[in-house]
Amino acid sequence: MIVTLPKCVSDVKFRTNINNRHSITQEPEIKITDLKVAIIGEAPVVRIQTDEGIDGIGAGESKKPFLKPHVEFYHDKIIGLDPTDIERVMLGIRRMGSFKPWGTAVSAIEMALWDIAGKSAGLPVYKLLGGKVRERVMVYNGGVRFELKGKEPEHYAETMQKMKEHPYKFRIIKHGVSFHGGMQNVDHGGMQDVQDFYYGSPVKAMRHPNRGVITGKGFKYMMKRIEAMLDVLGDDVGLALDCGPGMTVQDALKLAKELEGSNIMWLEDMITGDYTPWVLADLYTQVTPYTSTPIHTGEQIYLRQNFVELIERNAVNVLGPDVADVGGIAEMKFIAEYADLHGIQFAPHGLFNGLIGLAAQVHLAAVLPDNFIAFELPKVDPKWWYHIMEGDTFSVEDGHISVTDTPGLGVKFIPEETKKYLREEDKDFFNE
Repeated sequence: MIVTLPKCVSDVKFRTNINNRHSITQEPEIKITDLKVAIIGEAPVVRIQTDEGIDGIGAGESKKPFLKPHVEFYHDKIIGLDPTDIERVMLGIRRMGSFKPWGTAVSAIEMALWDIAGKSAGLPVYKLLGGKVRERVMVYNGGVRFELKGKEPEHYAETMQKMKEHPYKFRIIKHGVSFHGGMQNVDHGGMQDVQDFYYGSPVKAMRHPNRGVITGKGFKYMMKRIEAMLDVLGDDVGLALDCGPGMTVQDALKLAKELEGSNIMWLEDMITGDYTPWVLADLYTQVTPYTSTPIHTGEQIYLRQNFVELIERNAVNVLGPDVADVGGIAEMKFIAEYADLHGIQFAPHGLFNGLIGLAAQVHLAAVLPDNFIAFELPKVDPKWWYHIMEGDTFSVEDGHISVTDTPGLGVKFIPEETKKYLREEDKDFFNE
């Protein structure tokens, strides 16, 4: 019997595997030829090049310049692959990341792959993710800040008033309290010693895991400042509180119960959170079912598998992964959809993700299910980022960003402008 192959598979190669079955493999139409990483500002920025002259960009948080070698580790693992087969590429590298900050490299690479796929197809990334379900995406304020002139309740009220009046017209404002607000290191408001806030030995070093039982005096100190912020916002703007990590289960529940009935959007990362390389869903199940105040966590967690317990046990009410830490855009979409099936809301983190991360967040938010509330508006700092990139501007109006249809992520570098800010060792970043 003679079999005639159709022309559409005339260039397909046949091979016989060990089971003596016939399988078909096809040479990629587009191949990854290089993976470059540069530290621009303080952010690790990825550029993936292809043999078709199409490149893609991704980035991690602006606070992670130390991750350059980690990104470079994946170089040989993706060269020669088809960048538009995103899941196939990710299967080869995804398992070699971890909780924040070690998921950043994988996440930035994944962003760059989506950028290439969109440019190759001539479509915005959200089209490849299933198409937008909303024309505008809501952002919340976690980074537009005014200097606190003191630590008294009136100072919190004053800065909250300024944020409420900001031209972006945020509908949700997040502010740090408890351990995330540095309250363990204050000596105001009737607390004569910094150790008065909790039963422990406070350390001012960044990201030090201060943790312990809050004193009666410390709890009252915190509540007065929260109440001052709530008085300013009223029912007009929701207040989200970034609380930890570091609070005990008992203090977390106590705070949540005290705030029931007020305009609190969520209490974030009270028990675990930023730079905590574990989940401990059991601890959240001792809080969330016993209060009507929404409980939130997730910014440090890497990959969908590590969200399973939080979701299936309804351990929290709101999840907030970071697209630049969780494993990328598609990974976050999967988590959001699974959370939606369990009645859990979605409010992604992303304060330090910069302009590239902002682009990724907009495309992702455009396609998320109705459990999406808002994502944290990234800081674009220094401001010269706006001078080294062109494309979509993602301007905020009435607390929202309009979804545009530029192919890929919608932003790209202006090489001649960007070169002014490249380190000496990264001067080849734009070389072909």
